[in-house]
Amino acid sequence: MIQKRKTPLELLDDIYSLAYHMTGTEQASRDLVNRTYVTISNHESESEVLKTFRECYLDQYGQDTDLHICDDNASAASTPLETLKRKAADVKLSVLLSEISGLRHAQISEVLGKPVETVRTWLFWGRKFLIRDCLLKASA
Repeated sequence: MIQKRKTPLELLDDIYSLAYHMTGTEQASRDLVNRTYVTISNHESESEVLKTFRECYLDQYGQDTDLHICDDNASAASTPLETLKRKAADVKLSVLLSEISGLRHAQISEVLGKPVETVRTWLFWGRKFLIRDCLLKASA
């Protein structure tokens, strides 16, 4: 199957949707999208745009969560809380990349810089956590 490469401009709607789901507010989404697009050039590949989005998100917002995700490759310079925030953000982003952008496991693996098996695990557990979180919010 031939897949059409999207330009950074064609990715704008997907990037905004990702930003909105990751941050939860319109203003934060606009700021994150602006920060991402200021950083990239018009000739970046789809995966490079998504990698830049991920880095901008982690630099600017991080992720507050209580997901318990173990990382054997955590750098010694980062604190356990920073590692946990990065992992939680990556789990959430992997689900959103799959569901909103329609990326395949190998493409998500390339964006996140993790093995495909890790992405598959994150997708399985991330979907469960996001559903549980939405159910808890709906019942409140």
